[in-house]
Amino acid sequence: MRNNVRYIETSTDHIGGTIVSQNLKGIKVLDLSRVLAGPYCTMMLGDLGASIIKVERPNTGDDTRGWGPPFDQRGQSAYFLSANRNKFSLAADFRNAEDLALVQSLAAEADIIIENYLPGALARNGLDSDVLMAKNSRLIWCTISGFGPDSQRPGYDFVAQAESGWMAITGEPEGEPMKVGVALVDVLAGKDAAIGILAALAGRDAAERRGDVLPTPDRRVQVTLASSAVAALVNVAQNALVSGAPTRRWGNAHPNLVPYQLFHATDRPLVIAVGNDAQWTQAALALGLDDLAGDAALSTNAGRLTHRELVVGRIAQRVREAPAQQWIDRLDAVGVPCGLVRSVQEALHDVTGSARTGVSPILNGRVRFEPPLLDEHGVTIREKQWSSFDLVPIPE
Repeated sequence: MRNNVRYIETSTDHIGGTIVSQNLKGIKVLDLSRVLAGPYCTMMLGDLGASIIKVERPNTGDDTRGWGPPFDQRGQSAYFLSANRNKFSLAADFRNAEDLALVQSLAAEADIIIENYLPGALARNGLDSDVLMAKNSRLIWCTISGFGPDSQRPGYDFVAQAESGWMAITGEPEGEPMKVGVALVDVLAGKDAAIGILAALAGRDAAERRGDVLPTPDRRVQVTLASSAVAALVNVAQNALVSGAPTRRWGNAHPNLVPYQLFHATDRPLVIAVGNDAQWTQAALALGLDDLAGDAALSTNAGRLTHRELVVGRIAQRVREAPAQQWIDRLDAVGVPCGLVRSVQEALHDVTGSARTGVSPILNGRVRFEPPLLDEHGVTIREKQWSSFDLVPIPE
């Protein structure tokens, strides 16, 4: 324990044979966000070496601190733990003059501010983005909202999934519209925000190399759950734009590819994902459906779409005759994409994960600090501000 930080010891910058990226070392991020999209974004930046100060409400903190059970031994909710490693926590009340002055001082030295307040809320509490960006000409300001700067609607993943069309295309064909099993709109919006921030950092660095200052509009990153969700419709949206036809739910099938869906073996379900005509031939042969492999009417994906019921019905009948792993082995041997439907616990066997710090970082990031307790670093930050991070040795 150093400086009240549960520091994760790491002896090398090579983890699992991969060079650990610390490209954002020295970048100061003031995190005024809560719940998932914003905290997920700042966690990614922290994984890549940035210094993150998470500002939370006194007494209650981030909403997700109460989103349990499950809770760990220290009372931290699993939900909070999933998106808040590599951060210091400061509890501050913007209505308190001393606290507000502290946050304003932190903003004056920050490289990035990320927030997801309703429009106007921060300005009414003395944290006007125009004022802070004018005082700090290097400051990048990222706003994550539900529906944009002109909307006072709170942004929640479930609502965005409903309004973006996701739920209309998810679920069984004759069943109810269904949300995705993860708050994926929040995750995508967080990633979109991180991309926008990194682009703004690159633009700022390029401007400074020219001896210029990046214009204020280019230092603003605006991300909405609604826009991230609609953009993520990708091929489904394009199908609608090209055809003009209404979209529908396909369950575990695919609107454009056959066979590309779930099948049931004698012991458990598996998926077969044929992506081209050569894979189709190999799949049919591996499944012992030689007559289908030689049928010219099924040799193209368009033909298989026309005869979807025949193809899917024959494969389903065949797959029910043996255990799933037998089919996986046969399909794998000839390069046909396939996989078992695994539980989350099974999937976690293939990754490095921790009940304290979550699934290991992507993009060659590093876990340096456990998710903080509420105001865990408040005393130090009030005294040292951004220099608080200098008190914690980070392995080179």
